[in-house]
Amino acid sequence: MLTRSLADVRLRDVGYEQTEWACSGHAESYRAPAGLPTDGRWTFEVRDRAEFTTRVLIRRPSDDGRFSGTVVVEWLNVSSGSDSAPVFGFSGPELTRAGHVWVGVSAQWAGIVAAPALVDVGASGLVALQSADPLRYGGLVHPGDAYAYDVFTQVVDSLLEDRPEPLDDLDIQRVVAVGESQSAYALVTYVNGVQPRSERFDGFLIHSRGRGALPLGDTGRGADVEGSRGDPPVRIRDDLDVPVLVVQTETDVLGFLDSLSCRQPDTDRFRCWEVAGAAHADLSLIGELETMLGCADPVNRGQQRFVVRSALRHLVDWAGTGSAPPSASPLAVAVEEAGSTVRRRFETDELGNVLGGVRTPCVDAAVETLSGLCRDGESHVCQLFGRRLALPDAVLRDRYPTLASYREAYTAATDRAIDDGFILSDDRDEVLEDAPADVITW
Repeated sequence: MLTRSLADVRLRDVGYEQTEWACSGHAESYRAPAGLPTDGRWTFEVRDRAEFTTRVLIRRPSDDGRFSGTVVVEWLNVSSGSDSAPVFGFSGPELTRAGHVWVGVSAQWAGIVAAPALVDVGASGLVALQSADPLRYGGLVHPGDAYAYDVFTQVVDSLLEDRPEPLDDLDIQRVVAVGESQSAYALVTYVNGVQPRSERFDGFLIHSRGRGALPLGDTGRGADVEGSRGDPPVRIRDDLDVPVLVVQTETDVLGFLDSLSCRQPDTDRFRCWEVAGAAHADLSLIGELETMLGCADPVNRGQQRFVVRSALRHLVDWAGTGSAPPSASPLAVAVEEAGSTVRRRFETDELGNVLGGVRTPCVDAAVETLSGLCRDGESHVCQLFGRRLALPDAVLRDRYPTLASYREAYTAATDRAIDDGFILSDDRDEVLEDAPADVITW
């Protein structure tokens, strides 16, 4: 059952309200008696059960009449040592204008109890819930990440079947799951092994996955994400009856996440969009705190947020009407072999921007080099944020003799991306305002 807490973080500017809840029950853990084959066709069986009480955030339209019929459930990310909602961060404008309900689930042990941060963002003060507010969150109970997958399921079961106060007056038509980075790893495990059992979700948006999947986990601690990096690459199973849309950045494809090794073809239930000029995290998420990261170069300021918004809309339509999203070419990767050494690199244009993939105006009407990769020796967090490099004035003057010519090229690139289905027409004005025209000073 769900019980209401006292939190009421308001999103009034967009006609939304937020409430915070606790969800309690008994969650199952799983084992895979036949192993975890690389084709993703996993079979799980119940290992045991344990009691849990976790935290749930709900953001919904204040006006019932604005509800779209869709609930978007985000597996909150814990890589910083604290719960965060990167998918909401990237796609919030699409969620709220569409009228979706957003649910954030504290599914993992690290977000509630404590764990060292996988991504050190400096003096951010990010801590687990029970450390942040022992009085408020002291009653939460997490038995370990072995149970996280069923915790995620049971929260949604409670929302749909018990129909607690925040959703009891809404006509829910579909539920989609979303997650980014470590949470994307978790959703790979969920899609491959849990969804065939639970049949709980109508679609999945998996954003920035790596080559593998989150381990099934242990009792009394978080999953060993670092230890799983050497696991074999695994695909999304190809026999699901619900759609899966994967959005990847350059960092995810050729960085240490190495999703190149688990590329798979599109099907009638699977799409993968690899976004050119995009990094795992970027300036839109860190903003004025960029300097806190201590990176040698300015961080990436690509436009994946607009692509993620489009991906969410396509997924909801796909789950609701069966209308599939457009397919995208993969990022162009060159493979070079020298003896026993195999080197993989992106193929780039004359400005250093990658070829192929989902195109956005910042790479098709480029005024800088945008990369999801950074220079060797950078910190773990800087590797995730990529970089941007200035181009010589002479190069830019040759491409854009005037500011007007640059704006013309950028507008044309924006409209191509909209026509291709990778940017929403609703975002056109914002995309045009996002043009880094300050680089053109003549």
